[in-house]
Amino acid sequence: MFGYYFKLGVRSLRRNPALTALMVITLAVGVAASMSTLTILHMMSGDPIPQKSQRLFVPVLDSGPKEGWSPGQDPDDIQMTYRDATNLYDAGKVGERRAIIYGVSMAVEPERKDLGAFSEQGLAATHDIFQMFEVPFKYGQPWTAAEDKGAADVVVLSTGLAERLFGNVNPVGKRVRMKGVSWQVVGVADHWKPLPRYYHIISGNGEYGEEEGFYVPFATAIRHETQHSGSMNCNERNAIPGFNGILQSNCTWIQFWIEAASAGDRGDVSSYLDNYVHEQNRMGRFPRNQPAKLYNVMEWLDLNKVVGNDNRLAVWLAFGFLALCLVNTIGLLLAKFSVRAPEVGIRRALGASRREIFTQFLIETAVVGLVGGAIGLTLAYGTLGLLSMGSESMKNLAHMDASMLALTLVLSIAAAILAGLLPTWRACQVTPALQLKSQ
Repeated sequence: MFGYYFKLGVRSLRRNPALTALMVITLAVGVAASMSTLTILHMMSGDPIPQKSQRLFVPVLDSGPKEGWSPGQDPDDIQMTYRDATNLYDAGKVGERRAIIYGVSMAVEPERKDLGAFSEQGLAATHDIFQMFEVPFKYGQPWTAAEDKGAADVVVLSTGLAERLFGNVNPVGKRVRMKGVSWQVVGVADHWKPLPRYYHIISGNGEYGEEEGFYVPFATAIRHETQHSGSMNCNERNAIPGFNGILQSNCTWIQFWIEAASAGDRGDVSSYLDNYVHEQNRMGRFPRNQPAKLYNVMEWLDLNKVVGNDNRLAVWLAFGFLALCLVNTIGLLLAKFSVRAPEVGIRRALGASRREIFTQFLIETAVVGLVGGAIGLTLAYGTLGLLSMGSESMKNLAHMDASMLALTLVLSIAAAILAGLLPTWRACQVTPALQLKSQ
């Protein structure tokens, strides 16, 4: 019976083409507007590393002065000082892995004559970053712990930068000149662009920007006095000038990550950090002596307001527009079904029950929703394509995955059925005797 009613629904689309086209287009526009904004929000707010997000943590230590501070006040900054980052990293007593990260920008001097010098964004990090964040490799491998400790002049290139410098070949073992230093290529990271870029969302390429161009050892970047590319908060004047003064100061400019064995180890990590704060307080640092704060990946994204209220408001407005389209669709369906009152009366007189009439008309509205969803999906793709031309960040966000594709079709059919409930119920109330008498 379902198949028969479905065929009737398809035929009804041709019965009044102008009215049907108006319903389908109204529904399609509403679905396209709502799904375009929902798709972008979905990409922005997704878990970038679901298999590990509950056991990757960012510690925030309050190293600010006590003057002008009141208990319960948030830390002045959520980054970390060089001294604290290296202390926690070298201690090796917390978590399975630890990673120090800061953004850098270097001038690249290609050997190719057809390429001029250009600036590239990258990361200075400890070697654990690759295994911690599951960075895939196309060629080679990360630098070793010994190269990390020895501050070796080695580099891991992104696939994009490697192809730009050397073409489509394996460049491992070759050298590239950056910042006036000759670096040996030890690996090439395959395309790795988690959204959002949770591992380095403060400054750098932004939450949804392009992948890093290169990675160099943290100790090597410090040895070459490579300035950070990003924000820095200094709540006191440095007593020592120059780069060395920054390293010994309480300026916060480094991001530090801890990978625990499981999410259940969060308490142990917090206890270790609190003990570290108390120890430093006894040495004259951390005058506020506040407990350390710990954030997993999703909490870290929320703290940094990666998904703003404006983005959520845009989705609500889009779904409000869809509701308005549904109201118009209800009116059009009422007009469409009212014309068919004589048909309903004859069917009722021949023995069709109200339930059968209700089912038939509801399936017909589902057919409208299916066609509207297909057109709405096409419009949504077009809208996302236009949005992707606006910026690099939007280019990375404005595309549908399989779940959003399925949701678009389901939403369209569900919206059409919802809009058809009232007109269908009205159609079932037709009195057969009155319709037969009027014929």
